[in-house]
Amino acid sequence: MTDTRKTIPWLLIALVVPALAVLIARGTRQMQRLDWKSDVIARAEVAASQPPGLMAQVLVEADPEFRKALVVCRGLTTAPFLELRSIQDGQPGFRLISACTPEGLDQTFLVDRGFVPESVVDRPRIVPSTLPLSLTVELRRTPTQGGMTPAPEGRVFYGRDNAAMAQALGAGEASEFTLFALVSPNPEIEALVASAPPAAFSNNHLGYALTWFGLALGLVGVAGAMVLRRFRGGA
Repeated sequence: MTDTRKTIPWLLIALVVPALAVLIARGTRQMQRLDWKSDVIARAEVAASQPPGLMAQVLVEADPEFRKALVVCRGLTTAPFLELRSIQDGQPGFRLISACTPEGLDQTFLVDRGFVPESVVDRPRIVPSTLPLSLTVELRRTPTQGGMTPAPEGRVFYGRDNAAMAQALGAGEASEFTLFALVSPNPEIEALVASAPPAAFSNNHLGYALTWFGLALGLVGVAGAMVLRRFRGGA
């Protein structure tokens, strides 16, 4: 009579092999994303370190994100603006957003004029003007809003929705890039700080990969122990 304890546990193998393949595939995918994200970060650092270029030239680059550019926006100092809820250095406040069609271009951009703390009530005056303002900006691709972002309340926004913001400002279709002023267009308001926020790069793919590979190794260990126990006559 055949000792069933000595037979190969095909059912166990049938369950373990597909699960193992999935775990290894997920770990491999995370390693691929690690290479991709590392390349993105490296390219962003190179772009941010370059001196400002003319806006028209920067826009024709393969990927102008994080590049600094020189633009001329007429009337920006006293242009209408929206207030975008934001936090900077742990302090709640607003970022002031205006529209600009840089000289020499036929495209509308949203300009982030800077951050002002919630406790500060001073705001730039709004009057019609065509005075040229030369500005150094940094281009950032505007991220897609999440579905849980609250709707705007009047001229106060809770997320960067370029299309809705441009419409509220009475401007044309806005570029996917937001121009972050690196020098305040309103130096008369000292609390208004012009800056581009830190690049929000998360690169945890190595940790994710090690987790998936660790689970695969653990699965192999458990399955191997079960098979070994079976052949040794355990329960």
